[in-house]
Amino acid sequence: MTFQTETSIALRDPAGFANVYSFFAATAQAFPDRPFFNVLPETAGIYGITSGELTYGEATGLIESLFVAYRHAGYGKGHRIGLLLENRPSFLIHWLALNRLGVSIVPINPDLRAAELSYLVGHSEMSLAVVLEARQRDVAKASAEFGLQVVGPDDSFPRAPEQAKAMSGGFNDEAALLYTSGTTGLPKGCVLNNSYFLNCGHWYRFVGGHCALNLAGERMITPLPLFHMNALACSTMGMIAVGGCLTVLDRFHPRSWWDSVRQSKATVMHYLGVMPAMLMSAPESSDDKNHTLRFGFGAGVEERLHAPFEERFGVPLIEAWAMTETGNGAVVAASQDPRHIGTRCFGKPQEDIAVRIELDDGGEAGVDEAGELLVRRKGEKPRYGFFDRYLKDPDATKEAWRGGWFHTGDIVRRNADGTLAFVDRKKNVIRRSGENIAAIEVEGVLLRHPQVAGVAVAATPDPVRGDEVFVCVVPSEDFEPERAREVAEDIVRWCLEQLAYYKAPGYLAFVQSLPLTSTNKVQRGELKALVEQLRAREDTLDLRPLKKRAVA
Repeated sequence: MTFQTETSIALRDPAGFANVYSFFAATAQAFPDRPFFNVLPETAGIYGITSGELTYGEATGLIESLFVAYRHAGYGKGHRIGLLLENRPSFLIHWLALNRLGVSIVPINPDLRAAELSYLVGHSEMSLAVVLEARQRDVAKASAEFGLQVVGPDDSFPRAPEQAKAMSGGFNDEAALLYTSGTTGLPKGCVLNNSYFLNCGHWYRFVGGHCALNLAGERMITPLPLFHMNALACSTMGMIAVGGCLTVLDRFHPRSWWDSVRQSKATVMHYLGVMPAMLMSAPESSDDKNHTLRFGFGAGVEERLHAPFEERFGVPLIEAWAMTETGNGAVVAASQDPRHIGTRCFGKPQEDIAVRIELDDGGEAGVDEAGELLVRRKGEKPRYGFFDRYLKDPDATKEAWRGGWFHTGDIVRRNADGTLAFVDRKKNVIRRSGENIAAIEVEGVLLRHPQVAGVAVAATPDPVRGDEVFVCVVPSEDFEPERAREVAEDIVRWCLEQLAYYKAPGYLAFVQSLPLTSTNKVQRGELKALVEQLRAREDTLDLRPLKKRAVA
């Protein structure tokens, strides 16, 4: 079979397949010997797994074995299974096997702690959790009240707790449930159908321009987590769409990044804004341009670093905009010129995407006027490619789609040539190193600490991570000012037991009172001004050194 014939079979429009697995299977059938997943030696050493490449054919065999085991245990459509497998190849193998059966996965952030795990398990109503050995006890303890069975990725699977609706899933059936931080409460569960993922593959396959993928064997590297939309839906589906190879690191390692790029032979990298900033801080080297990258795809590069980065490393950074809720149904990327480098420009919407920039009074913003970004698809299916709904929260889903537009909560402006530029976030979300942190979630945990009588959490600028968590604490009556640092450090340790490390306070200030409304709600505008004042005070405590990942 010639390459041209193979390509026509495997690389037809991803949106024409029934589910993610059938899409993968078509690519694997045409290119069984092509590499699908690559594990670098550094990542293998950290995870304690074997390094090297896994071909599409080899992956198919592993998927088949898991498929048979899950099917024998009775799992199928209507079930959800949690996966805490980090960025290992086993994550994708389990997902594809489960997708073939119509089972939805609930990716679990390995940094989650007791309170977060308990909420996730209960809210998702998962039927089983497949968890790495080091975290099985934690997950089992956090989910004890729900009777969840927790097993390892290589264990035998217990019988499904209830009868499956079917043993396969279709285009409009749920494929994954991803949790994204809310702004007025606990994280929301975004129901993502097969159509969502297949459309992501469709977008990357056909977007072209600066983001054009090579059909003859693309190689992508990403340090982003598979429990997020970017790596799971965009990177993975993009590589399957062209029979490419995905190298997923355990996380971003600035010192070894370029060695990893060279070892992986990557032609594309996915990034977050924090990455260029860290890479630019390293001393210049004669090897800075010694790589095979054609472009980087991501968001949030600092304006003043955008052009210098591209000049130094020879890699165009293609800024883009999307959300878990929008997927690639309304993605906007600067894949075509002009890119307006260094202006936070993320490109011009494609012809099938409708965009409205809305002012606070409901009117539409003019050129160079900032407003909230509203998006939808043109035509008869305005929600095509978007998330299906917020699980168990029809009111939130309705509110997000009010007036027939999806309200993003992001403030942007439109340039005269129709390109869009990011301005700020309307929602009360702290974005630290690519992670969304809901202030109210952190506040809820802090209020349970015995030394905390009142608390308010806000973002404060960080030159490397974008935002850092700033906490204002009204201490309890028995608070002793001379023990301020001791108490503050105890509060941080308390947070680290209950929440992911990045949500813990980076700065903490003890205050006499908080800016509250007549109904005792935090006045976020006044809080922002207060935080700016507190950052300059000598008694504000810098607790960032305590924010470290928990050792399993």
